[in-house]
Amino acid sequence: MNRRDPLGGLTVLGIETSCDETAVAVVGDRPHPLIQANLIHSQLAEHAPYGGVVPEIAARAHLDHIDGLVRRALDEAEITIDRLDGIAAAAGPGLIGGLIVGSMAAKGLAWAARKPYIAVNHLEAHALAARLSPGIEFPYLLLLVSGGHTQLLVCAGVGNYRQLGASRDDAAGEAFDKSAKLLGLGYPGGPAIERAAHGGNPRRFALPRPLKGRSGCDFSFSGLKTAVRQTIIDAGPFGPPQVADLAAAIELAICDTLIDRTANALAWFRRHYPAGRSLVAAGGVAANRRLREHLAGLAASNGLAFVAPPPELCTDNGAMIAWAGLERLRLGLVDGLDAPVRPRWPLDSAVAAVAEKARAS
Repeated sequence: MNRRDPLGGLTVLGIETSCDETAVAVVGDRPHPLIQANLIHSQLAEHAPYGGVVPEIAARAHLDHIDGLVRRALDEAEITIDRLDGIAAAAGPGLIGGLIVGSMAAKGLAWAARKPYIAVNHLEAHALAARLSPGIEFPYLLLLVSGGHTQLLVCAGVGNYRQLGASRDDAAGEAFDKSAKLLGLGYPGGPAIERAAHGGNPRRFALPRPLKGRSGCDFSFSGLKTAVRQTIIDAGPFGPPQVADLAAAIELAICDTLIDRTANALAWFRRHYPAGRSLVAAGGVAANRRLREHLAGLAASNGLAFVAPPPELCTDNGAMIAWAGLERLRLGLVDGLDAPVRPRWPLDSAVAAVAEKARAS
């Protein structure tokens, strides 16, 4: 397909169902990025009793709400399907049941309206979300930090990513979730820990910073989770002051670990991409205020701008899917209606090739 003229303006509908948020948005770029509608149905109430996401419950909830959200998003954007330029859906990575619901809904709409379909990598949507703010140019260094992923990537262009490091075990968001569950703070863990940590003493409990001070850009959080459990056992009965102090210690330990590994990646980025001007954070954990403050300081000390989407665009949402679809549509990067969903889908093509070879062996 020929490249689309970016000066002509595009409008894309995006559907996000990769985990426990059913989200639909309409985003355009006339004359600059503009979110025309961004609707989210949260499934927190459905999953809270289980302390985490139950895939079967998530898929059924997506089925119940997707059609109504599409109608409402189009109404709010004051646009009809025939005026859209494309329809995008998160096609992976994520929970396969949810991915099927969202991608099939998008494919059905694309087929009926004879519009291009764009299968969006959920991680790429996070990676590109910062570009909803004008002036964020490639290349930039990205800390992608969410419930399921903790990665450091160079974003050199749409579809052009180089992974510098990733978690060897739990993601940072998982560490937040599991620690919050141990403390009885509920789900999701990141916001719960942040609220509980307010006013707490982060130095009262000594927690590890896995891999801190070592070379490389990989992460590890499973040891931190184990340390939190042992601390609770050793400390005996916990009252509100102890909960606040341990929550503050958890938050600081995770932030310290993320900053240490990001500093290594920044040193490499500045050597190999001297034209890069930005450090970007994305994903649900990037909404954490302490982390944002530390990342802003790290970026400033390296002569870079720090950029993060507003908190509502850090967590899973349809606007980031629509925007990633729009960026790909500009370049003629569209997909057939037979495009598969991919529960595992690394952004870096080299990492994806290694993973595919491992699965085939």
